[in-house]
Amino acid sequence: MQIRSPVLRKQYLLTSDFDQTLSFNDSGVVLSELLGTSGFHDKIRGLSQAHLVQQGAELAYLLLHDPEYRRVRKEDLVEVGKRIRLKQNLPLLSRMLDDLEGYRFLFYVISAAPQEVIQSALEGIVPPDHIYGTRFRYDPVTGEIASIVRVPAGYGKVAVLEELRAQLSVSPDRLVYVGDGYSDVHVMLHVNRVGGLTVAVSENKYLTPIAQRTILSDDALSVLVPLLEDIVGLSPSGIRAVFESQGFALQEWEKVRTDSLTIRGTAPAVTGAA
Repeated sequence: MQIRSPVLRKQYLLTSDFDQTLSFNDSGVVLSELLGTSGFHDKIRGLSQAHLVQQGAELAYLLLHDPEYRRVRKEDLVEVGKRIRLKQNLPLLSRMLDDLEGYRFLFYVISAAPQEVIQSALEGIVPPDHIYGTRFRYDPVTGEIASIVRVPAGYGKVAVLEELRAQLSVSPDRLVYVGDGYSDVHVMLHVNRVGGLTVAVSENKYLTPIAQRTILSDDALSVLVPLLEDIVGLSPSGIRAVFESQGFALQEWEKVRTDSLTIRGTAPAVTGAA
């Protein structure tokens, strides 16, 4: 890794989802395990099919309205964050993003997961003021969730991203967004439209056709690959050198394009020559 030079660096805003993007777990699943509650996925599926809330905001809805989740308090959400399993080398990713010569990547998290969960999980890795999750208003007497202040889900992520971009004075073409699921579609379409870079970290069928790059890995450092290649302009050998400077080797790096097809006949099959 090259040491930062004192010259002015190009500044980019790198924003990322949290659940299953920086972590292996869904916050709602871990919370359900903590509560001893079953049927979480069925409830999420029902809310999605009914279109009652923005995609990604289902957990917030359950915390406010479902009897089994209404008993959750702030300290429960903090405990969930401590139980979240993060992707490998996430702390190192934050440091390496700040050590690229000529470039500065401002790292923020925008997610529909509860603010308390994300802050607890990323304590010491991402500053609290760089985290934008779902915020609740709590009853001062009972401590239960009284209302929702903000849910960065669906188009709500676009709104948060644009607020951040304006505050940090980052040009639209220097936006980078990393996500994993359907709730990231709106923000990726927006970033693509303004000339930024979008990276999917899953094979979600709604997201991969939209994302400019798809990176599949259990290691958070994998996100560096499209940044180094598409923004910094390094060759594959240069990217390998950056990783090697930190004691890592890219053992398996396959660039694959996958076409997924379903072919259904609309006429009787031809069984022989005419």
